[in-house]
Amino acid sequence: MKKAIASLLLLLALIPFGCTDMDDNAVPSTLKINDFIWKGMNLYYLWQADVPDLADNRFANQTELNTFTASYSSPETLFNHLRVPAPMDRFSVIYSDYRVLEGVLSGTTLNNGVDYALRYTDASQTTIYGWVRYIIPNSDASNKNIQRGAIFYAIDGETLNATNYRSLLARDSYTLNLADYNGGSITPNGQSVNLTKTNLAENPILINTVITQGTHRIGYLLYNGFYPSYDNQLNTVFGSFLSQNVTDLVLDLRYNSGGSVSTATKLASMITGQFTGQLFAKEQWNAKAQAYFLSTNPGNLENKFVSGLNGLQLNKVYILTTKASASASELVVNCLKPYINVVQIGDVTTGKNVGSITLYDSPNYSKTNVNTTHKYALQPIVLKIVDKNGFGDYTAGITPTTLLPENMNTLDVLGSVNEPLLSAAINQIVGGGKMLPPVPAVIARDFVDAKSIHPLGSEMYVDRK
Repeated sequence: MKKAIASLLLLLALIPFGCTDMDDNAVPSTLKINDFIWKGMNLYYLWQADVPDLADNRFANQTELNTFTASYSSPETLFNHLRVPAPMDRFSVIYSDYRVLEGVLSGTTLNNGVDYALRYTDASQTTIYGWVRYIIPNSDASNKNIQRGAIFYAIDGETLNATNYRSLLARDSYTLNLADYNGGSITPNGQSVNLTKTNLAENPILINTVITQGTHRIGYLLYNGFYPSYDNQLNTVFGSFLSQNVTDLVLDLRYNSGGSVSTATKLASMITGQFTGQLFAKEQWNAKAQAYFLSTNPGNLENKFVSGLNGLQLNKVYILTTKASASASELVVNCLKPYINVVQIGDVTTGKNVGSITLYDSPNYSKTNVNTTHKYALQPIVLKIVDKNGFGDYTAGITPTTLLPENMNTLDVLGSVNEPLLSAAINQIVGGGKMLPPVPAVIARDFVDAKSIHPLGSEMYVDRK
């Protein structure tokens, strides 16, 4: 992957933007950011061929490009104009401060520690309630009287609705007004919790333990983000599983909205270990980049199982998912299937089979020699990822083997053998014959959560090193 990114930078020297008169020195200082946006999207954007204003022959010279970019009132407006509309592109983003972008990609955000999801109170989709999925350790919330399953209906006394929830939840400090959940009815209970956001680094390894059930020693890992800085800790967890002679693994990705492709490849290698060097996932870039890779080194498009990690040598894995499981989580599910039996329990996933890279305003779009007059950066979708057989068409989400959506009436402590999704996995492992909770005829699902509410919440990206 890192080789692929380094090699792709050579495209800058090999592929013209459409005219030899494209000269960065002829760009007025007021248009530098917009010029960076157009040229970066022209070179890398996955759907470049589908955007007429990104065509290589769209502008005869730099002066024409300058006139075009000057017609947009802000960098954000230009960037959004150069994207294909949703639902094809739901994920490309622009940041006015790349320091914030870098923090999100590493799991560091301004956060009070309440990881929540939101649901509509009824079919009118007007009023909203939130529920707490988990509390991040060492956060402000971890020192308050709030825990998984708590329900909130208002912030600072203002009832949540489809119009105000984003602005209310964006406040640095606020009071959550709590409620009771009674079979779908939300009743304010007069309780509240005051919360303040701080710059918080979330360790994605929330729970790891071994559960003994008869002759089975079941490793359980609740893993909430593919953040490369925690790769060594992740490998240590799998080393612990090995030392405790685990026979089965339950990988809980229900709140994992994605992250690094490299980390996802390593996780798959730790689950297995017997496929070192074999193809795990293939990348498909836009026509210019794809042609370059295929003509120079097709191996740059491949992500292979990694050696030197603590591999469990499993031929079956149980993966828990929800609608919040996205991008790199889906990559693990999809790309392991050609190799081992993947038993997926929970709900249909998000449906994000594309990935991005970070583009900085520099001669080769890396952070080296970055333009110091601004801090804009792009995170555009640049590639699609498929399994070794070429399958990656799951934009509607990956359907579980066992459908078991999270239900407000049956929530339990994460990691408890009585928690419905984990209980279902254990039951399938040991063959206990325990009945699953009934799935409602009408399934109430979260429409947004603490991660996806942010522009990069469900990002899958390749590392630029």
